[in-house]
Amino acid sequence: MASLPKSTLHVAVGVILRQQQVLLALRNAAQHQGGKWEFPGGKVEAAETVEAALKRELQEELAITVTACEPFMQLSYDYPERTVLLDIWLVTDFNGEPTGVEGQPLQWADIASLHHLTFPEANQAIVARLQQAFSVPT
Repeated sequence: MASLPKSTLHVAVGVILRQQQVLLALRNAAQHQGGKWEFPGGKVEAAETVEAALKRELQEELAITVTACEPFMQLSYDYPERTVLLDIWLVTDFNGEPTGVEGQPLQWADIASLHHLTFPEANQAIVARLQQAFSVPT
């Protein structure tokens, strides 16, 4: 029996940096991969650039205005129920103080300690790349 193709969700992801820390949001327990920490962002709408989607999503979710960002990496991850295409951008400057507009808890986490937190599987490669790119000699 042939299986139906899984849907692909294109997501703009913001790795929001401040010194050696990154901003994380806790996914609502009712969401896919709920109860895990994530890098904020959201769905790229039709006819929207990834950068425009990123800026819109971070304004909607965190009440910040992105003023400087650059592509960091892209990855595709297959969950049993869907495939996600993650366009990950480094956000190096923004206006406003991040607030969990949708009631989601936020935290600034040290890049060096990210591997101690629980992330969706698709985010593991982002954590590894960040720790490699921003590692601090001990």
